[in-house]
Amino acid sequence: MAAHRKKRGSNARAAPPSKKAKLEQKGAGTVAAVPAGEEFTIPAPVSEGKWKNKERVLIFSSRGINFRTRHLMQDLRTLMPHSKADSKMDRKDKLFVINEVCEMKNCNKCIYFEAKKKQDLYMWLSNSPEGPSAKFLVQNIHTLAELKMTGNCLKGSRPLLSFHPVFDRDPYLALLKELFIQIFGTPRYHPKSQPFVDHVITFSVADKRIWFRNYQIIEEDASLVEIGPRLVLNLIKIFQGSFGGPTLYENPHYQSPNMHRRIIRLTTAAKVREKQQVKELQKMKSVEEKAVIPPDPTEEVFVTPAEQKPQLIETQAPLSKPSVKRKDKKFKRQRLSKKRT
Repeated sequence: MAAHRKKRGSNARAAPPSKKAKLEQKGAGTVAAVPAGEEFTIPAPVSEGKWKNKERVLIFSSRGINFRTRHLMQDLRTLMPHSKADSKMDRKDKLFVINEVCEMKNCNKCIYFEAKKKQDLYMWLSNSPEGPSAKFLVQNIHTLAELKMTGNCLKGSRPLLSFHPVFDRDPYLALLKELFIQIFGTPRYHPKSQPFVDHVITFSVADKRIWFRNYQIIEEDASLVEIGPRLVLNLIKIFQGSFGGPTLYENPHYQSPNMHRRIIRLTTAAKVREKQQVKELQKMKSVEEKAVIPPDPTEEVFVTPAEQKPQLIETQAPLSKPSVKRKDKKFKRQRLSKKRT
């Protein structure tokens, strides 16, 4: 194609319309005409409410945790949109350093998982930096990846918190209830949360322990299906400060994992020792001579004399019988021939 040539006497070529003019033309049907010299702006969406509860929870752990604890920690972060993560803390550091980490992360609550001996897991719930804080032993962990837990919920939805009636009876459980509400309750109008309530987190007390469960609410018949995670919290102590301070409550029914394993070892050793003693007694009984029982004089009363038979003693060997050969007996072939005839 030939290039466009400018004719003599013709006006200059019109400049292409700007984006601002296009927006003005596009919105002319719905928005009023914008006067010259002013920018076209879109009004911000109207907020349904104000985010007042600024609770932020820091969820992290120490080094040395196993895969199950790591999955549990990730599940809690998924269920709690107001949570934050951080790198693992060295086990040599003191626990009060966590308060500084919470301050740097702009968090006022903390869930810290502490692993010991690569088999024991402890969980700290703390209100940083004033306190109080509680230390638990975590047992029977089941994560969201369990096949038996078929429930599901929207990510970022707000949960209903259900508590056992015992939480209102004992003072230390009432303190734990308030701590659970502030940590696990999703703040209203949180930017990362959804305006839906489709799952229930229950805290029940049984066998001197706190049982944590998470259920989905099915809209059709309002039944509950377990989602997970599932864990059992064995309370150890409640401290006045954050990760330390004076002890407010100590669980008298708590038994440390080391003591529990020691009792199991002692019980097993006692059973083995008892078996060895039984074997030694059996050997001693087999070696000892049997005690001779003295004759009982009353036994002769029940003795009945038997008839004595005459004893015949043969002094000579018996005579051998003479072998008599039958003459009338025929050979086999003769008998067979007689049968054929």
